[in-house]
Amino acid sequence: MNLTINTSFPENGSSQSLLILVDSEQIQSAASTYQINNLDTLIEASQFKAGLAESLSLIGQISQSQHAALIGLGKTAELQAGKLAKIAQAIIKASQKKFKQISVDLTQLPQELHYLFALALTQASYGYDEYKSKKNEFILEQIDFIAAETPLTAEQLQLIQAVQTGQNLARDLGNRPGNICFPEYLAEQAQALAAQYPDLLKVTVLNEQQIADLGMGAFLAVSKGSDRPGRIITIEYLAHREEAPVVLLGKGITFDTGGISLKPGAGMDEMKYDMCGAASVLGTLRALCESRLPIHVVGAIAAAENMPSGKATRPGDIVTTMSGQTVEILNTDAEGRLVLCDALTYVKRFNPALVIDIATLTGACVVALGSVLTGMFTPDNELAAELETAGQNAFDRVWRMPVLDDYQEQLDSPFADIANIGGPKAGSVTAACFLQRFTRDYRWAHLDIAGTAWNSGPNKGATGRPVPLLMQFLANRVQKHG
Repeated sequence: MNLTINTSFPENGSSQSLLILVDSEQIQSAASTYQINNLDTLIEASQFKAGLAESLSLIGQISQSQHAALIGLGKTAELQAGKLAKIAQAIIKASQKKFKQISVDLTQLPQELHYLFALALTQASYGYDEYKSKKNEFILEQIDFIAAETPLTAEQLQLIQAVQTGQNLARDLGNRPGNICFPEYLAEQAQALAAQYPDLLKVTVLNEQQIADLGMGAFLAVSKGSDRPGRIITIEYLAHREEAPVVLLGKGITFDTGGISLKPGAGMDEMKYDMCGAASVLGTLRALCESRLPIHVVGAIAAAENMPSGKATRPGDIVTTMSGQTVEILNTDAEGRLVLCDALTYVKRFNPALVIDIATLTGACVVALGSVLTGMFTPDNELAAELETAGQNAFDRVWRMPVLDDYQEQLDSPFADIANIGGPKAGSVTAACFLQRFTRDYRWAHLDIAGTAWNSGPNKGATGRPVPLLMQFLANRVQKHG
């Protein structure tokens, strides 16, 4: 999506569609700005109240535009960021099959919401029809914003467009089925991205023999049950920069049956989304290449398929991790932490400034936070504050959860150094505490996106979160450190 910003509607310009956002208490100001005749009559006839996302068509009222409409904001004094998505979805739904270009007047929208509204419009414009014989036929390509005074800059618009590109990639990867998107496929996608940006990216892919040679027994305990071999993938962005990198590590379980601890059949199709952490890493790297942020980043992906077979790990098996710690696997459906723990040890070789892992890790996090907030776990107060700020900036919010040593005893095992589950209490917390045992040598945060990575129901599909959060975090870091 191409985005532009102008201080006024061009007098001699032509817009396929002009959409004017209006406060329910300031509707008449639009009449004077655009010389709309008989607006009172139109409002009375249609009973237009400018409620949230309510629209009023202005047929033949504005000569510079083929189509024009007022779009209600409700009372802007009561308008919250969370309501912007509803307005954006209404605009995109009405426009994307009719117009290649639209203009949106932001004058009555509070300035502090301009960035988030522009971002919401790009997010609403996504559609997935890769495997449908009848395509969506979306034609909308450009949105021109109009505002006499706006904090939006060309750099912000470029960042929004980059986030859209990366978030769409993450959504596409998440939505692809397990027979298409498997560990080797993710490796191919990383290599294709590097081929597209050879001056920016460097990719390394480890096969299972190399993974075994490194002693990644926990990772192999998951991948060995599948005929699809696992892969450890690293994608280094701006490797020539001297500063220590930010490492983003994604869980890439391309399909999760639960292994021998088999999941119930109902809803198991959604377990193709268990690689959305990996998808968000690839999406963020794509967005970085689009925006060309000056920062050293390493994307890492632990990709495996969790299947039941004669080779699969049994509950009660004990494995040795790359760190040397031994793990008793009490539940093979707690596999994400097994592939991640070895990957967390592996990424130490990059001497990271910090590591953020992103994983659809626990159903317990969905119970705790639903689909609104991503669970954030870190013992680092400064890092937590930076992620919280980025989440608010991008409206891709997190909620800090505890990761305390008090919970570690739930992971005690009589037979190994650690068990891979901690019982029914505080499941998302003990999962984070498990990962923490492999992160003592660097700053670390864990994002549990099990509730936010995809939507169920009639609007089923990957959300591409937390690409907006991660990109905003990196952009804020660039602004702070230069």
